[in-house]
Amino acid sequence: MNSELLKTLEHTENIEVDILKAEEAEADEMWSFVGKKENQRWLWHAVDHKTGKVLAYTFGTHEDKVFLELKRLLEPFGIVKFYTDNWGAYERNLNPANHEIGKRNTQKIERKHLTLRTRIKRLARKTICFSKLEKMHDIVIGLFINVYEFGLVI
Repeated sequence: MNSELLKTLEHTENIEVDILKAEEAEADEMWSFVGKKENQRWLWHAVDHKTGKVLAYTFGTHEDKVFLELKRLLEPFGIVKFYTDNWGAYERNLNPANHEIGKRNTQKIERKHLTLRTRIKRLARKTICFSKLEKMHDIVIGLFINVYEFGLVI
């Protein structure tokens, strides 16, 4: 749910929001850059473990604070189990009882990475197509995800 968009709309009392419940989620981060490879930008996202649907995403650095933002966005889904790789941010910020590390249960999100890298050249590892501004980088990738995954432009 885009709460920032809802704040800008008039007559929001008639808007119904149906929040998908996802008990298990796969979370991962994806590297790209803005301007030059030293200026790294990370897409953090989570998908429903059963369906592979994107639940939430955010952009930022490769630090715990950005993962905590993603975790905050995932709170309405009621996730009880996370599947991730062994990046330290997950281990530091997820309850070990609700967290499983390994490639076995992150296949859907890894497939999502391949789709994004194939369709958005700004995410390809070796490319001549890149963003010069972080804002444009986030907008282009965010618009693609919104259209491809949710069928809407925000």
